[in-house]
Amino acid sequence: MPSPVPVKTRAQETPTPPLTPPPAELTHLPDKDVRRKRPPLLSFLLRMDTMRSAARVASLLLLDFAGVFGAILTALALKDAVLADLDWSEIYDQTRDLVAFTFLITALLFARSDLYARRSVRPGLTRIVAGLFQVTVVALAYAILTGQEFSSYYIFYGSLAFAVFFVSGLRYAFDQTAFVVLRAAGYQRRAMLVGTGEHIEAVAHALGEKKGPISIVGFVSLTPRPDNGLRSLGSLEDIGRIVERHKLDEVIIADPAFPQQEAVELVDACHQRGVRVHVAPSTMEILIHRAEFVPGQSVPLFELKPPVFEGVDFAMKRAFDVVVASLLLLVMSPILISMALVIRLTSRGPIIYRSIRPGIGGAPFPCLKFRTMYRDADERQRELEQLNEANGAIFKIKDDPRLTPIGRILRRYSLDELPQLFNVLKGEMSLVGPRPLPLRDFERLESWHKKRYLVLPGITGLWQVSGRSDLDFDDLVRLDFLYLERWSPFLDLTILVKTIPAVLMKKGAY
Repeated sequence: MPSPVPVKTRAQETPTPPLTPPPAELTHLPDKDVRRKRPPLLSFLLRMDTMRSAARVASLLLLDFAGVFGAILTALALKDAVLADLDWSEIYDQTRDLVAFTFLITALLFARSDLYARRSVRPGLTRIVAGLFQVTVVALAYAILTGQEFSSYYIFYGSLAFAVFFVSGLRYAFDQTAFVVLRAAGYQRRAMLVGTGEHIEAVAHALGEKKGPISIVGFVSLTPRPDNGLRSLGSLEDIGRIVERHKLDEVIIADPAFPQQEAVELVDACHQRGVRVHVAPSTMEILIHRAEFVPGQSVPLFELKPPVFEGVDFAMKRAFDVVVASLLLLVMSPILISMALVIRLTSRGPIIYRSIRPGIGGAPFPCLKFRTMYRDADERQRELEQLNEANGAIFKIKDDPRLTPIGRILRRYSLDELPQLFNVLKGEMSLVGPRPLPLRDFERLESWHKKRYLVLPGITGLWQVSGRSDLDFDDLVRLDFLYLERWSPFLDLTILVKTIPAVLMKKGAY
């Protein structure tokens, strides 16, 4: 599915020199001669964010495969060398038989640990070792459960030891090579510092210690303008216009005591414009954690991500949706046909009701449902508003007079939602996610409620397994945010499984 954020993050070629040039030791802005010498074709490719991301993931996957293959091959060769029975042909065949499963598990676990993410947020050696250890445990468990026998378990811990060396070594070489290439191409991210005077100066100085990919365009200070050699870009109230005017790629909060309310507004304004937000630690934390920074940065920057699914997470979720939705439609096709016939025979009107609802980014789409009400239900809703039993934006009546007898049963067990499996296959919905609300409810939402529309709506979600219609509306929205923060394929699977007893028990459903 496409990225839930409708605005793409920009990676600008070179920053425009500020009106008051900052000291070279702070910004390392390239001079005109350096810019002219940049290879034009290479610069064009580096500006293409999607191509660069695809090349990064493909390169890392290839290097990880080489590392895993080399680790197994070396472990087997070392064992045969000790036994004085070195047969390279047999070793190669054994490695080829083992590497497919091992690499598949490695790639999946590495992806979940953000080890294929962009360089600025990609974890380092600790996460690599943890991931390879998990791969070893999974491979060992699989071997035992499938009844495979080994004279010893050396192949597991031997391969783990060599994999740590090979994989981490290849990734280090990749990071160093990528840094050199990006630097030669003149790639820099335009950034702005936000905070108070002394913190802005400390972070700017730390970022300037190493000529990296971040170019500081200027700052916005909460206190009277400090004299730090950087350019003041304006006040915090104008953050949106500042971001757009200077074509920033990211904003760095350089004050550990930054006011909470202002921070929330700053993050929202930046995310709405596709601009990344990072938080720089305090000066003391910089000194303490200097050895634990993200590769390629002189300051450990922690990104505040918008609640969206993208990259590998997006691909995994979309693949999960398509496979499971297809299987459910195949298995439940007799039930769907039977319900369609019952609806047709018991009341007048269409079998499928197309409820126009806001989807990702608020874009409307036809949410498919089995018709559970009489044909004049929409016209009668205005008359029933005073009988609404739900708080917040939702409209709910336990004994809704518009429901047909069959529709009441379908609603009670949520069977009317099953046609939405077709919405999932079309990419309009996900199996698990925030429920799409009718237009009537959407128009009554507060601004913070609408952040749940940053991702595809779902057929089921934490609403359905946490009390459903019995919960306060604000609590339901908070459950959506909790789901977005803690998402994993296992969480989706857990919610799907828990939806079954929640539906059968009819808890909070009407």
